[in-house]
Amino acid sequence: MRFLRKGKVKEVYEVSDDELEFVFTDQISVFDKVIPTLVPHKGETLCRTSAHWFKVVEGLGIKTHFLRLADGSRMRVRRVQVIPEYDRIGPDTRNFLIPLEVIARYYVAGSLHDRVKAGRLHAEDLGFPPGHQPAYGEELPRPFLEVTTKLEEVDRELSRAEALRISKLSDEEYQALLEKVLAIDRRLNAEVRKRDLIHVDGKKEFAMDADRQIMLVDTFGTADEDRFWDLAAYEDGRQVELSKEHVRQYYRRTGYHKELMDARATGRTEPDIPPLPPEVRKEVSDLYVGLFERLTGERFR
Repeated sequence: MRFLRKGKVKEVYEVSDDELEFVFTDQISVFDKVIPTLVPHKGETLCRTSAHWFKVVEGLGIKTHFLRLADGSRMRVRRVQVIPEYDRIGPDTRNFLIPLEVIARYYVAGSLHDRVKAGRLHAEDLGFPPGHQPAYGEELPRPFLEVTTKLEEVDRELSRAEALRISKLSDEEYQALLEKVLAIDRRLNAEVRKRDLIHVDGKKEFAMDADRQIMLVDTFGTADEDRFWDLAAYEDGRQVELSKEHVRQYYRRTGYHKELMDARATGRTEPDIPPLPPEVRKEVSDLYVGLFERLTGERFR
């Protein structure tokens, strides 16, 4: 195999003209920063969790790039072109990664809550009545879909018009992509409820295959791409984080997140992200293993 590229936490190898191998590392990233700490078992839990969900989605009749697990932390997938230059993508381009991420939100949490507090999003934008004050943890009246860039250094929010411009999707293709996200999440949300979990939000990525049909790619439904809460705790009025959000909240508590956001807002040099202390590293490792077992119903070992 030939090494092709490394993302924030995943390595990609060429197997053939039609096939790639993903290697899931134990690295972890938040706020577009790779943390200088390895989290034991993280890569394997993500790989196996994502394989589980790909099989579920294929049962819905939705095409994915998943082929098979090579081992615990390695996955074989169909290969598509990655085209970072938007002007090289046309309305007839085939077999390519759509340069968008679709985020579906079901509860007021994370950056959505930050934007509500800052006045950048209003109750009506989220489906609430005018004048309502959305509270952290509140269920949204309807799914809230957002689209961001995929191949830029830092993800940025896109209007529908700009998403269409850079992806060259037709209105019909774009709408079909959004509808697939909702269809996938209807099944995922129902499945995790059976396991006493709440699916709060999550992102998905897609490609156009050789016939220019939409195909689900990358990974999803894991502790990295999605946010999950414990259902019993939520019904008791608490939001217990069972995903990478646990790590984000750690850096919010230490003040690093505010320091980073202030630097980005003012154009200053971004501060390096500190490593996780040993006790937090163990907490996070246990979280990833525990969530894998709850999501899939499998024992990790």
